[in-house]
Amino acid sequence: MDRPVPLVNIANALTVARLVLVPVFLVALFTAGGHDAGWRWAAFGVFALASVTDSFDGEFARRWGLVTDFGKIADPIADKALVGAALIGLSVLGELGWWVTLVIAVRELGVTGLRFWVLRHGVIPASRGGKLKTVLQTFALGLAIMPLPAWAAPGVAVLFLLAVVVTVVTGLDYVAQAVRLRRAALR
Repeated sequence: MDRPVPLVNIANALTVARLVLVPVFLVALFTAGGHDAGWRWAAFGVFALASVTDSFDGEFARRWGLVTDFGKIADPIADKALVGAALIGLSVLGELGWWVTLVIAVRELGVTGLRFWVLRHGVIPASRGGKLKTVLQTFALGLAIMPLPAWAAPGVAVLFLLAVVVTVVTGLDYVAQAVRLRRAALR
């Protein structure tokens, strides 16, 4: 007989910690108008710490059998909250074009909607492209949060452009998967 997985476990604690770190990140990002190097390094540190928890919570949940319904729901919410806060924060500060924030936000909300649309027919698993998208977005955001010298800006812009392209392509792939899943289920 399988024992129930306790709601309070290390995987869920890391997910909750990531959620708690989102407002801490925003405070550090916006302190002193968002232009103080010390506060920007602090914001980067909080962002990096929160991003690292994303790698470990899922790994711990799968490896140690700590998968819970709470974790399945809270983990993607925590991910989207952190990335969304960073995107919106940088756009508000005028350091990231709103079009980047909107493209990524629309894709993320769209994929979430697709997953709910096909939920009773099956699950759309995370793809390698989706994981690459997450890595690119995280690195681009991390670099944009750091108080880097002006000469680094073109490199960060190229990384963001690459992240947006992979975001859109993987979003279209999820649409195709959802349509195939629905068609197969309706036959």
